[in-house]
Amino acid sequence: MTDQPVASIQFVVCIDNRDYPASLELHKIYPVVPDEDALADGDFRVIDESGEDYLYAADRFVAISIPLEVQKSIDRSIPRRAGRG
Repeated sequence: MTDQPVASIQFVVCIDNRDYPASLELHKIYPVVPDEDALADGDFRVIDESGEDYLYAADRFVAISIPLEVQKSIDRSIPRRAGRG
């Protein structure tokens, strides 16, 4: 898990995709949906390969900082669903 505040965790890298090879790619960057309850339980709410957000154990990931231009590019590639952003 991480000591970072939930609002500051925007992206993670998958370091363990065991049991979820179709949903998570090893070493891939994933966007995180802020979810304080999930983080308190040791989970991240990640937008996975399905394009939907799901809970995964935080120890499968490492939180990272990325340059603003990369963040904007990733944000543009994520489809917006009703009720989201």
